[in-house]
Parts: sequence; structure tokens; C-alpha cells
Amino acid sequence: MADCITAYEYEGGIVALDSGMVRPLMAACYLLETDNAVALIEVGNNASADRIIHVLESRGRSVDEVSHVIVTHVHLDHAGGAGELMQRVPNARLVAHPRAARHLVDPSRLEASARAVYGDEQFDAMHGTLIPVPQERVIIMDDGDCLSVGERPLLFIDTPGHARHHFCIWDETTSGWFSGDTFGISYRDLDSENGHFIFPTTTPIQFDPPALIASIDRMMEKSPRNMYLTHFGRVQDADQLAVKMKAAVERFVQFAQAYGSAGNRTECIETAMMEWLLDSIREHGVNLPEDQLRGLLQDDVTLNTQGIEFWLDHQ
Repeated sequence: MADCITAYEYEGGIVALDSGMVRPLMAACYLLETDNAVALIEVGNNASADRIIHVLESRGRSVDEVSHVIVTHVHLDHAGGAGELMQRVPNARLVAHPRAARHLVDPSRLEASARAVYGDEQFDAMHGTLIPVPQERVIIMDDGDCLSVGERPLLFIDTPGHARHHFCIWDETTSGWFSGDTFGISYRDLDSENGHFIFPTTTPIQFDPPALIASIDRMMEKSPRNMYLTHFGRVQDADQLAVKMKAAVERFVQFAQAYGSAGNRTECIETAMMEWLLDSIREHGVNLPEDQLRGLLQDDVTLNTQGIEFWLDHQ
């Protein structure tokens, strides 16, 4: 574990820390602190557990105070380290979406499918072996359910679009959503004098543009002041960002319509998406070199293209 772990402390007892996955400030894990309990929201991979515990203890809190570990969905950058972390926080319950819980109790299918995509060598380097969580330690939260961390209430709503096993968590104390991937990606590298740059993230399966737009609209009914993104950290100006997010989802649909019948469909969509992102980021006032931007965006362009193609093939 690196001696220095980047973390951002926000008002209201919320800390975002760098999970250490892939590159700096790619994926966040959150501590939500109350007087007598702590929740951990998003867990990164197995290696992230050391980082989470280090930050927790550096803030004078104990692993025994962790009451809940919450994952917005089971994609491995959000939940891959759940089993490892649960072994380290003996009093915690793991909180999961109804469609996600079984993959945390028995992650064998999840691991097998990921190994098929990435290959054993890359999977082992990134994730190791996924560790099952005992069924009796798992709490399932349906749409509209609430739980309390200490005396602090959290509301859970079903937010499909990125994935069908995704919920978001409303924290009334800070008027904020822990949004997982539903409210997109906003890397701190892309901040400018014009504020935050944001764009959607899809997955190789289950991308559903109308459902994603509906989920964003539902979140905005709370008039949030804060959005706690997994990729990466808190953003504000939620009203403006929601408009940009929905317009970007519609742009993804346009890519699907424009290139859905092309013989080299994947290449066409990837090229169009990369050029659109580069142009949009330049317009936003970011002046990083193009090769650096392309390196920053390539994985997301690849995943988003896969998501668009899944949607094309399964409408």
C-alpha cells in the first residue's frame, strides 16, 4: 500500500478516498461517519481494503464501528473487494440491490464471466480471487427502503440504465446522492474554470438509455446539492450536470442510429465517441495534451461502445 492515499473530506462527515484501482483518482470509496457508526460505500477491489482501513483508522475510527458496507452494484470496480473488506469489519452488514446480492454471496459466476473477458493473468493482477460474503451478513434493499447509520437515515432507490442491479443512496443530511455509475463519470483531471466535465458510463451488458434518463430524472426530484460519484468524488451544480448527462445519453443513441448497420460498427462508434469527447473537453476549457486525454478516455470509450452495441443488439 502506498504511504500517501489521496482523500477528500467533505462537510457532513463524508470522505472520498482513492481506491488505488488502475490509476490515481479513477475510482473512489466513501466513508460516511456519524457519532457512533461508520458506513463504507463502494469498496474497490481486494487491494482497496487496506487503503480503506488505513484511512478509517487514521481518522480515529475503529473497524468495530463500521455498521454497513454498501455497494451500488456488483461491477468489480465497485464491489470486487466486498468479501475481503467484510472479513476486516466484523460488525458490519453488506447492503446490496436485490439483483446483486446473490453475486456477492456466491461470486463464482461473476468471477468466471470477468475472467472470460479479461483473461486470467489480467484478472488475477487486478482482483485476485473474489471472496464470498456469508448470506446472513447481507441486507437486501428494495426500492424505497431505508436504513440508519447510527441515527443518520439513508434512502435507497432502484436506478437502472447503467445496470439492472444498481441502486443509488440518498443522504438527507448533505442533500446528496451516492450515485455509483448512474450519474456518470467526472474525472478531476477534466475540471476547468467552467466547472466539472461529465459524461455517461455504460457496460458491456444492460445499458438502457431510456431507463438511464428516467433514473437521472428521478434522482433530480430531490433537488440534490451534492452528487457523490464513484468516478470520481463529489460534484455540485447537479441541475446543469443532469442536463449534460441526459444530452450525452441521447448522443450515445445517435451513435447507435448512425453506425448500427455499419460493417465496422465497433470502430465507427469508438472513433465517433472519442472525437466527440475530445471536442467536448476542449470546449470545456481543458488544455491537457491530446495523447494524455486519449489515454485517460480510452477504457471508457471501449466500454461505452460495448454498451451501445449491446443495446443495439437487444432492443
